Amino acid sequence: MDFLKTLGIENANCGTSTGSTWLGPAAGDLQSSSPADGTLIGALSSTTPAQYDQVVEKAQAAFLEWRSWPAPRRGDLVRQIGEALRQHKNALGRLVSYEMGKSLQEGWGEVQEMIDICDFAVGLSRQLYGLTIHSERPGHRMYEQYHPLGIVGIISAFNFPVAVWSWNAMLAWVCGNVCIWKPSEKTPLCAIACQKIISPILEQNNAPEGICNLISGNAAAGEWMTKDHRIALVSATGSTRMGKAVATAVAGRLGRSLLELGGNNAIIISQDADLDIAIMGALFGAVGTAGQRCTTTRRLIIHEAVYETVKEKLKQAYRQLRIGNPLDPANHMGPLIDKAAVQSYLDAIEKCRTEGGTFLVEGGILEGSDYKSGCYVTPCIAEVKSSYTIVKEETFAPILYLLKYRTLDEAINIQNAVPQGLSSSIMTLNLREAEQFLSCAGSDCGIANVNIGTSGAEIGGAFGGEKETGGGRESGSDAWKNYMRRQTNTINYSTALPLAQGIRFDL
Repeated sequence: MDFLKTLGIENANCGTSTGSTWLGPAAGDLQSSSPADGTLIGALSSTTPAQYDQVVEKAQAAFLEWRSWPAPRRGDLVRQIGEALRQHKNALGRLVSYEMGKSLQEGWGEVQEMIDICDFAVGLSRQLYGLTIHSERPGHRMYEQYHPLGIVGIISAFNFPVAVWSWNAMLAWVCGNVCIWKPSEKTPLCAIACQKIISPILEQNNAPEGICNLISGNAAAGEWMTKDHRIALVSATGSTRMGKAVATAVAGRLGRSLLELGGNNAIIISQDADLDIAIMGALFGAVGTAGQRCTTTRRLIIHEAVYETVKEKLKQAYRQLRIGNPLDPANHMGPLIDKAAVQSYLDAIEKCRTEGGTFLVEGGILEGSDYKSGCYVTPCIAEVKSSYTIVKEETFAPILYLLKYRTLDEAINIQNAVPQGLSSSIMTLNLREAEQFLSCAGSDCGIANVNIGTSGAEIGGAFGGEKETGGGRESGSDAWKNYMRRQTNTINYSTALPLAQGIRFDL
C-alpha cells in the first residue's frame, strides 16, 4: 500500500529509537497485523533492557541541554512538527485506520488532533505563566514559577495510537521536558511512523538527540518506566486495571503519574430533548471506533415519556450503519482490534442475557469474504436495569445499554452509579435541567456536556475523568502544569532581614 511506503514502514523495523538513531536489529519478535483484513503489515524488534538503559541515558543528557532552550524556541520546533504532520496527514491517517481498524474519517481526525495540539503548544510556549505574590515583609518580593520535570514516560493505548501520545509529548516538550514513548504492542507501526516524521525536524534544528525516544514491547517495557526513578512522570492511558498497577509502582518510588483510564459513559435523553440531535450523538458515541473509545457512549438513560420513540429511532438508525473495510470512506465502522476483543464482546453479550437483558438489536460476528479477519461485529442494543453487573463494567465494544428514568435526580443517580467517571452528556432544551446536570449535584464526571455526545473532545479543554478513570488531565487548559514542577521564590531587596509571622531572633 502506498501510504506504508510513504511513511517508511517496511516489512522489517527497529522498535527502539533515540530520535534519528535506531537501535537494531530490524524486525524480530513483534508483529503487527491489520484487523481490517488480517494482513501482516510489518514486524519489529522489542526493546531489550540494555537498550532501554541506553535510551534513558540519552534522554538524561538531552534534558540538560533542552531545558535551557527558550520556551518559544522549543515551541517553534513543535510548530515545524505540526507542519510535517499536515504534510503526512493522508498517509498517517490511513496507517492509523489500517493498523488500528477505525474508520478512515476517524484516522484522519486523529492526525488532525495531533496538528491541533501542536498549534496549541506553540501558543502555550509563550504563556507558561507563574504568579506574583505580595509579601508580608517590607522590601520583599514573592513569585511562583514553573520548571520542567525531566524525563516524561508516555504509555499509550491502541485505540488512539498517535493522538494521545501527541497530547503529552507536545506539551511536555514546550515545557522543557524530554519524552520516552512506549506505544501499545497492538499498534507499534503508527509510533514508528511518527518517529520517522519527527526525526528530520529535530536534526534540522540541531535539537539534542534524545528528546524524542521510542521503546517497544509488551507490558514489561512499560513496567521498566514505572519502576525507574529516573522517569519523573509516567503518563499512562489504558484500562483501570493497568492504571492501578502503574499508580502503585510510581507511588512506591514517590514519582508522579498521570492516568487516563476506563470510561462507562452515559447520555441522559430528556423529554425536552431535540431527538434528532440526541440520536445522532448517541449513534456516533456508541458506534464510533467500534465502541473502542474511552469516551464511547455505553449507556442511554432515557425519560419514560420518549423512551419508546427513542428506541424506534435508534433501531432505524442502526439499520443504516455500514460496516466494513475502514479504508473505505463510505463505511461508518470497522473491526475490533483483535479476536480477544471479539471474545470480550461476546462474553459481555452473554452476561447481559444471563442477567436478564433484552436485545433490541442483536449482536454477533460478521462473516464472509469482506470480514475475513474475524474481527468484525454487529453493534447491538440491549434494554437493561441499572442493577445489572455488566452495566457497571466497561466493555471495549459497540454494545449500548438502554435504561429508563422518571425524574432528573433519578437519571443523574443512575449515571453516577458506576465506578468510572470520564464523560457524560444530557440532551435537553430545558435550561434548568442543563444547569442542574452541570452543577455540583449533577454529573460526577471529568467531562459533562449539554446537547452533544460523550465522544469527540476538543484539545482546548483539559481531558480526563474522576473515580476509576484516574483523575488525570491532558491536552488543553492548564494541563501543562502536570509536566512542570512549581517553585516559590522570595527576593529580599531591603537592607534588613525581617522574619515571617513577626518572629524576632535578635542577638
